Amino acid sequence: MASLFSKIARFANSPQGKRAIRQAQQFANDPRRRAQAKSAIAKLKARVSGHGRRPY
Repeated sequence: MASLFSKIARFANSPQGKRAIRQAQQFANDPRRRAQAKSAIAKLKARVSGHGRRPY
C-alpha cells in the first residue's frame, strides 16, 4: 500500500495536480482572497479559544 505522502507526490506531479497547485498559488496572491482567508482563520481561532461564543 502506498503511503499518503507518495500519493500526494504522485498527484502533485500529474497534470491535474499541477493545475491545482497553479490555481492555489493564484488564489494565494489575490489580496481579496488573502483577506477572506485571514478572516476565516481569525474566526476559527476565536472559536477554538472560546472567545466569541454565543450565549445559549
